[in-house]
Amino acid sequence: MQFKCNQTLPERAIHIAIKGPGGKCQRGDGTACFIANNVATTPGDMTERGCTYAGCRGVVGGPVKDAIQLTHGPIGCAFFSWGYRPHLADSDFHMKYTFVTDMNETNIVFGGEKKLLQSIIEANAEFPDAKAVFVYNTCSTALIGDDGRDVAKQAEAIIGKPVVFFECEGFRGVSQSLGHHIGNETIFRQLVGSVEPEGDFSRSINIIGDYNIKNDIRTFEYLFEALGLRIIARFTGNVSVDDLKIMHKAALNIVHCQRSATYIADMMKEKYGTPYINVTLWGIKNMSQALRNTAAFFGLEARAEEVIAHEIARIQPAIDAYRQRLQGKRVFIYQGGPRTWHWIELLRELGMETETAATTFGHTDDYEKIFRQIAEGALVIDNPNVPEIEEILTRRRPDLFISGNKERYLAYKLGVPFVNGHTYDTGPYAGFVGMVNFARDIDKALHAPVWNLLHQHARPAPADRHATHGFEEVES
Repeated sequence: MQFKCNQTLPERAIHIAIKGPGGKCQRGDGTACFIANNVATTPGDMTERGCTYAGCRGVVGGPVKDAIQLTHGPIGCAFFSWGYRPHLADSDFHMKYTFVTDMNETNIVFGGEKKLLQSIIEANAEFPDAKAVFVYNTCSTALIGDDGRDVAKQAEAIIGKPVVFFECEGFRGVSQSLGHHIGNETIFRQLVGSVEPEGDFSRSINIIGDYNIKNDIRTFEYLFEALGLRIIARFTGNVSVDDLKIMHKAALNIVHCQRSATYIADMMKEKYGTPYINVTLWGIKNMSQALRNTAAFFGLEARAEEVIAHEIARIQPAIDAYRQRLQGKRVFIYQGGPRTWHWIELLRELGMETETAATTFGHTDDYEKIFRQIAEGALVIDNPNVPEIEEILTRRRPDLFISGNKERYLAYKLGVPFVNGHTYDTGPYAGFVGMVNFARDIDKALHAPVWNLLHQHARPAPADRHATHGFEEVES
């Protein structure tokens, strides 16, 4: 079994799998071994991946609200990262401004260290209230050998505040996933534990791996606070540099995104003995379980049940109404990593079934969770490229495509209803209240009047679709 578009790229077959009878995984090359993932992109593959710089600057470091975000490299790298993801905070400094050394040909020939030092000093002079300077290395400055770490030390002595240098040049690693790791490790090494505050932290937590897309934290922070817990830091949505410095004082880490932020939870456990629990903060069942698991750690089980009962009572009528309209719809989910498996059960709560699941940078443990949750006959694909996505949308004809900004217009072009699950168009989607918002946006996408004006290709009969998994057999 192959995608038609991959007849000239047979290497892609090992990245495609079907959940067969008995839950067994069968890869696209016909072998009964697991789907290949987290490996270098095959030359010629029109990948949707981002680079290591994107993962570090765009996901982990960028949401820190009171740091100067300085890219050491060409203007194009900085432009990519500016305002791309709506990491909301109670200050818009991190989204309103972007900083770059603007390396040109002369700098590449003669070096950019002096320019980097000057840029840090000038940026700090313009914005003296910023609590730190985050410097992100790029491919060009790494290739010419600029010693950004040494420059950061010099600058720190001059401006008297932390200058954090991230060695996140884009050519490192196989995807943006390594950038998450570098961001976590660098922040942990240079900021976490640098201040020892006084006070009682016995009922305190950190929320790890939430980046406050469209104010997600407003849908669940108050729930943890209703248990009687204090939130020290959010890693890294709506977080300040001062919060990061004392996050080691938390009694428990709550890990939401288990691909971009488990690294710092592991490092804190090793150095400070801070335990952590993995949670999912999307969906009714998942949010309820997250509160129960957190409450159990602190002996607050009774209070958790009160909070859960109150919240479910508020949203259940709306959820029931949406479920009637969404029942039986088939979904193609394509997200960066864990969000794909986070949402399979969430969609099932709305009466919807995931028939195709994909991630950009998922690892083996992500795909194991996907395979445990999806139904028999579902297709799983690692790091799909544009031709593959188009083939899925045209041949399997999902009722709904959930993905990100890059894939939106392809879906519209092919007449497939679309919801932006990456940066949200409205949101927030987390927590109990966010579940209603998510259902609302799905309903609006599916039942928009525009689809009645577009020619819909005939879908194959279910028996035929499952017999060939939506694709014709072709010889490799």
